[in-house]
Amino acid sequence: MKTFTMPGTDILAPNVVLGLMRIADKTDEDVRELVRTARDAGIDFVDHADIYGGELHACERRFADAMALSPSQRDEITIQTKAGIVTDGPYYDFSYEHIVTSVEGSLAALRTDRIDILLLHRPDALVEPEEVARAFDELESSGKVRAFGVSNHTPRQIDLLRRYVRQPIVANQLQLSITHAPIIAQGVAANMHAEQQSATLDGGGIVDYCRLNDITIQAWSPFQAGFFTGVFLGSPDYPELNAVIDRLADQYDVPAIAIATAWITRHPAQMQVVLGTTSPERVVGAAQGSELRLTRAEWYELFRAAGHLVP
Repeated sequence: MKTFTMPGTDILAPNVVLGLMRIADKTDEDVRELVRTARDAGIDFVDHADIYGGELHACERRFADAMALSPSQRDEITIQTKAGIVTDGPYYDFSYEHIVTSVEGSLAALRTDRIDILLLHRPDALVEPEEVARAFDELESSGKVRAFGVSNHTPRQIDLLRRYVRQPIVANQLQLSITHAPIIAQGVAANMHAEQQSATLDGGGIVDYCRLNDITIQAWSPFQAGFFTGVFLGSPDYPELNAVIDRLADQYDVPAIAIATAWITRHPAQMQVVLGTTSPERVVGAAQGSELRLTRAEWYELFRAAGHLVP
């Protein structure tokens, strides 16, 4: 498993992360097997959110109940969670009160004394960055949160926070897969006339922005064709792409899911792939893409086969 020290932190992180948004209805043994399999593959970084599981803090609580981590075991795992979405509505809330209350709830549910990384979950149009700064300062000074980041934020939204927030923004969790890649495709097709792919919104260039500002991109839904529209792996809707994936999988002697992972980890932005599966077998397969370095020609062949414009 390829690892790196996340900029702005002392956290040694793998480039594949275990997302736990779907474990609410899993048994203790199911959860333990999933985490154990991930750990054996070198994945010691788990991703949560306060809203995962259909009930506030449900998946965080399910994880803690199943794992019953000792203090030394807790020290071996990086725990990331998110705050900011209110399911009653839904709406978004980056107020001081909501952020602090959410973290307190996550700490109790996870049975831990600190969150390693806290992400703000989807932008709040009514954000008052001074409130965010006050929450971050209190959570850091009390030792309850070690590092802070965002999810689904644009360059300008991050700039607004950074004007007030004292701590570095260390991560931005963004949707990215071979088939859902506007954050990369925009740059490749820049200045192409009448091409939707070339559209630049809100300053654009979020990948380059994150690279310039030492913000780790965490790719969520790495195997989804679109916004929760189903996976592209093996889908009859993507015959050309799957033909290329299958050929490369045979060539590298890995499962197809490893090629989909490797397409993201090949990017020099040093991204993390956030897995959403609860299948131990798929976790093992995806982990095999961690250190698989596709050639530039192979990376672009996958990109083109997914329907992206390469002028």
